[in-house]
Amino acid sequence: MRIGFITCVRLGESCLEELATLGANLVYLGTLSDHIAPNKSGRVYLDDFASAHAIPLHKFRNMNDDDAVAAVRGAELDWLYVIGWSQIAKTEILGTPAKGVLGIHPTLLPVGRGRASIPWAIIKGLEETGVTMFKLDEGVDTGPILGQVQVPIEADETSGTLYNKVIEAHRTLIRETFPGVADGTIRLTAQDESQATEWPGRTPDDGELRPEQMSAAEVDRHVRALTRPYPGAFVKTSSTEKLRIWQGHIGENVAGLVIRTASGAYTATDYDVERLTAGEGCQ
Repeated sequence: MRIGFITCVRLGESCLEELATLGANLVYLGTLSDHIAPNKSGRVYLDDFASAHAIPLHKFRNMNDDDAVAAVRGAELDWLYVIGWSQIAKTEILGTPAKGVLGIHPTLLPVGRGRASIPWAIIKGLEETGVTMFKLDEGVDTGPILGQVQVPIEADETSGTLYNKVIEAHRTLIRETFPGVADGTIRLTAQDESQATEWPGRTPDDGELRPEQMSAAEVDRHVRALTRPYPGAFVKTSSTEKLRIWQGHIGENVAGLVIRTASGAYTATDYDVERLTAGEGCQ
């Protein structure tokens, strides 16, 4: 099997490393042009990997652009993996590899289609999430499933600790599914549309806390979900300042800055005080 891979983040790179360890016949690599999204969370560059494994590396603005599709077509792939990539694959790129395009989504599909999977899993107070490998189709995270790995969420889980768990689950899923990909024996299972949910994308502004409308437990989940490497949860404390919170605890029994919520207190123990920018004043 001739295998290609597209990624630009550490999550995808970990899968690429696993495929190389498994002896996959990697003949094509694709990634973002160097100047695009340099500050993207988890951004990686594949030059060293490509050089070390003697694999052609193609860089582009969008994988659906003519030059990117032409490069995939020229590689004469059987399968193309697209993992850790925010652009939606369109018809032409989906139909270019002989057998199709594979992706991994960090939820237990069909639950949690969409974006911001790691923060949402914590914000929603889930006890478990997971990762799903599926064959991409023209929908968003709607294609048939090859396999899943469950990931437990601890009571004190942060986006950072959950991200590390999700990376390991990606590696596990690659190991479990690649033999079937390589010998053509994989089985595809249609997603149960009656169980499907969609989680919307998030912006840094969505991290604003409104303690008067939230419980201490809700504040705690938001802080843990949005801490580094994400932009952080914040609360406006005056007409000129806001508090960006990286860590804290429910209650008042630790040293820090106490925030009164609609139900209980929350103490911020790691935070930054920032000036509000124009237009950010308290509403």
